[in-house]
This record gives sequence, C-alpha cells and structure tokens, in this order.
Amino acid sequence: MPDSDALVVPTLTSEFPVVGDDPHIDAPLRATVRRLSTLLGRTLADQHGQELLDLVEQVRTTTKEAKSQDSEASAQDVQSFLAALPLEQATALTRAFTQYFLLANAAEQVYRVRALDERSSEDSWVPRTVRAVAEELGPEGLQKAVDSLDVRLVFTAHPTEASRRAVLTKLRRISDILAEETEEGTAERRRQDRDLAELIETLWQTDELRRSRPTPQDEARNALYYLRQIFRQTMPGMLDDLRDELRAHGADLREGQVPLRFGSWIGGDRDGNPYVTAEVTRDVLKLQAETAIDVALEAVSELILELSVSSELTGDDEELRASLADDLEHDPRDLDPVQQELYHEEPYRLKLGAMRAKLHATRERIRTGAPHEHGRDYASGEEVQEDFHLLRETLRRHGGVRAADGALAIAQQVLSASGLNLATLDVREHSEKHHEVLARLFDRVGELDRPYGELSREERTTVLGRELGSRRPLVGSAITEDPSILDDATRVTYNVFREIRDAHRLYGTSVIESYIISMTHGADDVLAAALLAREAGLLSLTGGEEKRADIGFVPLLEEVSELRHAGEILDQLLSDPSYREIVRLRGDRQEVMLGYSDGNKDAGVITSQWEIHQAQRALRDVAARHGVTLRLFHGRGGSVGRGGGPTYDAILAQPYGVLEGEIKFTEQGEVISDKYMLPSLARENLDLSLAAVLEGSALHTAPRTPEKTLERFGEVMQSVSDAAFTRYRTLVDDENLPEYFVSSTPVEQLGNLNIGSRPSKRTTSDKGLDGLRAIPWVFGWTQSRQIVPGWFGAGSGLKAAREAGLEPDLHEMYRCWHFFRTVISNVEMTLAKTDMQIAAHYVHSLVPEHLWYLFDRIREEYELSVAEIERLTGVLDLLDNQPILKRTLAVRDRYLDPISYMQVAMLQRARAAAEAGEELSPELQRALLTTINGVAAGLKNTG
Repeated sequence: MPDSDALVVPTLTSEFPVVGDDPHIDAPLRATVRRLSTLLGRTLADQHGQELLDLVEQVRTTTKEAKSQDSEASAQDVQSFLAALPLEQATALTRAFTQYFLLANAAEQVYRVRALDERSSEDSWVPRTVRAVAEELGPEGLQKAVDSLDVRLVFTAHPTEASRRAVLTKLRRISDILAEETEEGTAERRRQDRDLAELIETLWQTDELRRSRPTPQDEARNALYYLRQIFRQTMPGMLDDLRDELRAHGADLREGQVPLRFGSWIGGDRDGNPYVTAEVTRDVLKLQAETAIDVALEAVSELILELSVSSELTGDDEELRASLADDLEHDPRDLDPVQQELYHEEPYRLKLGAMRAKLHATRERIRTGAPHEHGRDYASGEEVQEDFHLLRETLRRHGGVRAADGALAIAQQVLSASGLNLATLDVREHSEKHHEVLARLFDRVGELDRPYGELSREERTTVLGRELGSRRPLVGSAITEDPSILDDATRVTYNVFREIRDAHRLYGTSVIESYIISMTHGADDVLAAALLAREAGLLSLTGGEEKRADIGFVPLLEEVSELRHAGEILDQLLSDPSYREIVRLRGDRQEVMLGYSDGNKDAGVITSQWEIHQAQRALRDVAARHGVTLRLFHGRGGSVGRGGGPTYDAILAQPYGVLEGEIKFTEQGEVISDKYMLPSLARENLDLSLAAVLEGSALHTAPRTPEKTLERFGEVMQSVSDAAFTRYRTLVDDENLPEYFVSSTPVEQLGNLNIGSRPSKRTTSDKGLDGLRAIPWVFGWTQSRQIVPGWFGAGSGLKAAREAGLEPDLHEMYRCWHFFRTVISNVEMTLAKTDMQIAAHYVHSLVPEHLWYLFDRIREEYELSVAEIERLTGVLDLLDNQPILKRTLAVRDRYLDPISYMQVAMLQRARAAAEAGEELSPELQRALLTTINGVAAGLKNTG
C-alpha cells in the first residue's frame, strides 16, 4: 500500500504517485503537479503497463522508509533490489522519476510567473529602485546614474545544462499551456489536457541523452534560441517601461541608449577547448549575424505597418527625401518598385523599406565575405542607428513627436543592443599560449641575451613593454610569409588575432571588444596578448591621429595568489606608458575579470569570496588613482561552489564605489534555461539585474557602515577566512583525495554526457585534480550529494572566530554587512541541499574502506558548519528563514533519493564490469547517464 502522503485516486490506476496532499506545496501548484503527474502516469501505463507504475511506488516507499529509519541496512536492501533489476527496467524507472522532476520544474516556473503577474507594478524591481534613487539624488542624480548604466550579461557555453534543447522546448510548450488558466470540467481544460498528454508522451519518447558531443556552432545555436526571444519578446517591453518610469521622475534614456546588452563566449572561449579555432569563431559570428539581421528585419517590417504618416498631411521633408534619393541611387534593385509606387506619399515607409533592403544586402555581404558598399548595405550597427536617427528627427520636425518617441524609439534601442551580431563576442585564451608564440618570435629576432622562455616575469614585463612602445613590428609580414616562424600550435593561437581583425572589417569593431587572458599571474601576461594583437594589426600606438586600439585586454584573476595581488598587477599595467595609451584609446576604461570557480576550488568558498571582495577594493582604488573607469567582469557559475547565488544580492554585496554603472557577469548552463526560457522570467531577471546595478552605482558610493566598523569587520572576516582556508586545504591536499573523489562520484562519466564541446580537463600542464576544471569538480560533489565546494571550511572558520571571542562581531556582521550576509546565505543553501545520509551510501557502496576517513572528515565539517550557521542566523533548522525554499527541497528529496540509489547501483555494475575487463554495454552506459540527468533535474543544478 502506498504511504499516507501519496496521492490515491481509486478510479485512476495509471497515475504517477505524487505528494498530492503535502501541505508544503501551495494548493494551486499542488493541483497542477497532480494534473501533470496523472498525465505522466497514463503515458507510463500506455508505454510500459501498470507494472512500471507499481514499481515506481514501491521504490519511492522503500526509499522513504530507509531514509526515515536512517538505517544503512535498509539502504543496502533498497540498493540490492535496484541492482537486481534488468537494465531496461532500471532505465525506465529512473526516467520516470526524472520526467516527474522535469514536469514539476515546468509547473514551478508557471507559478513563479503567476506570482510575478500578481505583484503590483510599483513593487517590482525597476520602479522601486528608480523611485529610491530619485528621492535620494533628485532628477539630475537619477539622470547621471542612468546615463552611466552599461550592464552586460554574457552567455557562456560552460557545460552544465544536462537537458537537450529538444526536451527544453517541449517543457516550454507545457509551461505555455499551463499559463492559460482553465476550470476543471470545461471544454478548454479537456483540450489543454489533450495537448499536455501529447507533449508528455512525446517527451517520454524523446531521447534525453545526446548521442554526440555538441560543436561550438551547436552551442551558439542554443544561445541564439534564447537571445532571439529576449530581443523580440522581452527587451522591447522592458525598455518601454523603464523609459516611462524614468520620465515620471524627471529623467530619460538617451536616444539609442541601451542600459543592458548581451555578450557571449561561445565560439570565442579557447581556454582549454581545442575545438574553438579561428574558423569556428568565423562560423559562430556568421550565425549570430544571421539571427541579428532576422531580428532587425522583423522589427523594421513591423514599423512599416505602423508608420503610415503621409507627407500630403504633414508636409515634405528635404533631408528625408534626399536620403531616399541616395538609397535609390546606390542600388535601386533592392527596393521593391511596387512599394515605391504604393508608398509614394508615405516617405517613412519608403525609408524603412530601404533599410530593409540594406539589411538583406548586409546579410548577403556577410555570407559571401564581400566588401562593404556604402549606401547599399550596412557596415555596422552604428549605420543602422543613423537611419533611425534620421527618421526620428524628421518626425519631430513635422509634428510626430509621439511617433518618434514611441515604437520607433523602442525599436531603435533594441537594435542598438543587437547590432549586426546580437551579442558582443569575447575571446579568451590561456596566458601560457601567448608566451609560447612570443618565444618563437623573439628567439627568431635574436636580440635578447637568452631565450625568451628563460626570462623572469619581471624581465618579460620590461621586454614586452619596450617592444609594445616600439615603432617597428616584431616580425611584420614575415609571420605570414614564412611558415617556419610558427609551428602548428602557435600558429593556431596567432590566427585568432587575425580572425578578430577580419571580423572587425566585416561587422565593425563592436563585434569583438575584449580579449580575456585566463590565468593571469602578472602584467606580462596581458602585455603578451597586447603585443600579438599589435602584430596582427589590431593596435597602432604610434602615428598621432592614426593611433587606435580596436580591442581591449582583460586580465582574468582566478586563484587566490593572483586575487591578493590584483591591485599590484593592475597598477603595473597602468604604469606602463604603452599599455596606458591603449586604455586611453579605449575611453580610459579598463575591464578586469574575477574568476569565482577556480578560486573556490583552490581555496574554498569562504576564502575565495573574501579574497574576491578584497580584490575589488584594491582594483577600485588603483583605477581611481590612474584616472581610469573600472569595469568588473564577474565569472559566476550557476552553483554556489562556482560563485553562483542570487544575482541581486551578489551585485549589492560588492564593495562601495566599485560600481560606476558598468558591470559584466556570466550566465551559463542550466542558469540560462531557468532564467530565460519563459519571457516573464527573462523580464524579471533583466529587471533585477538592471535595478541592482542602478542602486549600487547611485546609492552605494560610500560605505553603508562607518569606516572603522568596516575595518573591524574585515579583521574578523580575515580570521574566519584563515581558519576556513586551513581546514579546506587539509582536505584538498590529502594525497588520497583524488582517488576518493573519483570513486565516490560519477565524475568520470561527465564526458559521456556530451553536454558541452569543451573537455573537462585543461590542455595546459596542470594534471590530476589541479588540471580538473571547476565544473566537473562541482559536478561530482553535487551528484553524490556531498556538495563540498559550497560549504567546506565555513564551520571551522566561524568556530575559530567565535572561540576567539568574536561572536558578537559575527552577529553584528550578519545584521549589518551585506557581503557577509550574502555569503552566509549561500552557504546555508548548499548545506540544505547536501544530504549526508545519501552521501554516506555513495561512499560505503563505492569507495575503498581505507578512504572512508575522508568522508568522516567531510561529515564532521558538515555537522560543524550546520551548527555554526544555525547559531549565527538564530534558526533552529537550516532555511527556517527561507521557508519556501526549504519546503521545495524537502519535497524534492522524496523523488530524488531513488535516483541516487539507482545511480550507485549503476556505478557498481559499471565498475564491476571494468574490473572484469569487460566493456561497458550501451544499455548500462545509458542507464548510468540517465541517473546523472535525473539528479541534475532534481537539484536543478549540475555544476
């Protein structure tokens, strides 16, 4: 018999068992989950018979009993039962639980949207923030803050999205249907249920596993799916509402100004990904251009329908007629003669038709690589903006002020953001790669007293700075004429700079603005990239008016040692006259990227967060001293272990004075689908990002607490960090940790999921755990429910400070310091997601007994961290102060645990086969990967 909290409907036997009467779930959501579960149950019964539904209920019940008894013996009984299942049945069982999670996630998204719709517009992010800034600073202060806004959300291809797009699009359709409320028993509800049943059946028959690894081009297409939707469905309304709110408080957006834009790493991120070549970058830019021009064509076509203003009624305009004559003169073939006749007295429609013809010609130019023809096509997004400016000014001169500032203005702003490439592409490469190229170039010239590779970092900085300021090229055209100068590996690195130069010629310089240097250890790493860019023709630092810097250089500071020297590295860079000239040519703006993932892997969550916070302070002060605007780029992952967490809190937790309207941060993997799958959720994310930056820039220019108090907080935080770091390193420095990590987690299977084009290990000299990327590091711990990167060391750090007599300070910090409260909140959330009982089952079933002491250490730190967090926050149990999240996690556990048990069983089978020298059968491989997908769906997170 099913246990008491299962939903029992006697008249319907083909129903997936759900917690239908659980008071932890809001009643409307509970009803929707029950509705979807019923339809899922019917699908399972149709496809596999009642036996599968009975098996689902049996496994759920026995798993729950094992959990409630906290009995290892009971857990082993469940394990033995699952291990004995035929693989086909085991896979179907896991898929059933996974499908439940996917449907429950879709239902949750719908109710998140519904809650947003029910909220008063005045209580939403942007109106509330605009009002606060206006009250504090007045209209002029608000206008100044808005003028400085430049928020960049950067999509990356980091492989943490386990679900295929074929699955995600079906879930999106399910959400769309559920969003239309209907009453039970009506024809509309029956029609909906029929459509939902069809989608669920198709979803069940869709293979959730990728058969092959996606290419960077595939990853680009996935991102474009979301970006197209954002530009067409979300951004117009967001900009319109923002503009209205600003006007109500005496401010406005400048013409063509877009306070929020998008960037991308997909096709440009070469660090550790050998598949991102110059040719791939070229392909991805073309894909982006195709979509950007589609977006522009759709917007212009809509405007043609709207702007039916007649010159017979408003008067002719000489400038507009001259512009039209110029369009006809350059290439009348692209202009529809029927429309010219039809719209003869409607010049705005004619001009928009000419713009549409030029967009078509631009697409053809990009496809063929032909040179730009002035007047026939657009060389860049700026030229599109010039035509919009002409239209708006003409309308204003002839009494069409509202038309000029209405849909036309919104379209102009949206297309200003999308340009000819939808998202600005960043290019990233590992610092070692640039030095490898320069070693061959310098050694060929032979002017150094020893090989370039033997120079110290300080010597390299001197040599590179001198060479960058030189009027001569290092090797000039010989680098392309003599193939022996570079070998295959170094030529690939150099060719990326040439590809950037070619992309600038094809799309304009805004298509690629930043070159990011991973693992920057010193100023020489940035100067090396700048010198290669000069050799490729991207920089010209001599020659008066001919000086130019077509690209900026971004040091990526990741590990603790670099974060601690962030100010020194930036000061050394800006003190170099040639590099300072590059920054001047770039508008006196220097971007610095802070990497959260590797810092966390290196030092643990507490220390990495604290060192990043201190690095921001140091960078802020150095930039100010050099008269430079600092733009910080936050490389945040989806999980807390990789710098994730609530975006709004993360932005406002930055040190005062860091934000000056400009910021960039990454959006990746499952975060992208969760935030941007539904237009309303996409709008909410854009609004809160914009509001947080506006508030931080305008109202957080001075400390929120007195300087002396902040200094005291810093001393306490340092003591917490020191103790947390020491404890963390006792774990990661243990010589047996690599074996423990691999044996207690399914990390070795990550590559077989085919969720990204990039390998899980770096291709540089790092090996072992050091060479393992942060994503598989977090992935493995998360799948096994240990989630070590999100909390390990926190308890030891807090305890050390408390025992040093600093407990009153800790409580004051939690009340008054946004940074500290945000860190503690994120740690608390990952502790709540951690499940030591399930983790113990992984360890005791999969790990050699001589390594169990490491789990004892992990469990000891977990229990200490829970106790210290509860003591600090004043709650009796984790997440008592976040009841909705707590309830959600509790309900999910009931369906997640069976998948975890199944995963252990499949890992046991796989390892037994490997020990016997047998090849992993496709059926076993599939069963195992299905459990990985299931855990990811249940936790809504992979890495």
